[in-house]
Amino acid sequence: MTTRFDRDTAVRKLDTPAGATVHEACIDRGWWVVRGPNGGYVAALVLRALAGSVDADRAPRSLTVHYTAPPAEGPVRIETRVERVGRSMSAVSGRMLQGDRVLALALGAFSKPRVGPRFDDTAMPDVPPPEDCEPFAKMIPIHERYDYRFAVGTPPGSGADRALIGGWIRSAEPRLADAALVTAFTDAWPPACFAWAKEPDGIGPVPTVDLTVHFRRELPLANAKPDDFYLAVFRSRFAEQGFVEEDGEVWSRDGLLLAQSRQLAVIG
Repeated sequence: MTTRFDRDTAVRKLDTPAGATVHEACIDRGWWVVRGPNGGYVAALVLRALAGSVDADRAPRSLTVHYTAPPAEGPVRIETRVERVGRSMSAVSGRMLQGDRVLALALGAFSKPRVGPRFDDTAMPDVPPPEDCEPFAKMIPIHERYDYRFAVGTPPGSGADRALIGGWIRSAEPRLADAALVTAFTDAWPPACFAWAKEPDGIGPVPTVDLTVHFRRELPLANAKPDDFYLAVFRSRFAEQGFVEEDGEVWSRDGLLLAQSRQLAVIG
């Protein structure tokens, strides 16, 4: 059985002449934030199109999306081009469009596993298990797409000293966390800067300018289950001239770092 996430991020490759490959997709209003669809949802759609342009044994390692205009509800097309195919790595570019309007520009790197040195100086935050955490209040359509459990930082409007927020997350419908869903996770929580605001509405919409996701493991994990929770942590440290950065991490419940993200967003 497919989930709503599968249906709403489905892409269909069209038969086209040699060169760019064209995929059809549809933007669904169920992923809306304030003025348009959530950036993580859009990135997941783009990733699916990029992944459909490379060999299946090359997993996503890096994705960068620049958002140029908010999509409207309805059909979009995603044009992808394989820029280079190496012995183990492929580079792919993509553009999402509605008519002649460019909505997003993307670059992706896909690679087979490589042999190299290994070290790990990361540590998952020590937080209560999801069963002991309170559900996050759902206020906009995208919140209905996930099961949230608040566990990190402070809620929006807390006026905290640090812009830190996050907790446990999984799809509202049981689904394995593959690269597309983990991409969506990296932009699914309210922005970290909302924890710093002194009232819930102390900061207006925070639209994403660009989002980069580094996938640190092949997904889904071999032992993953559809109802697993994942810990998502987001922090911002600097806001200036109307822009703020946000760094994110997504962890498996047993402490494996799955993905790191960074985005630049407009703050006002």
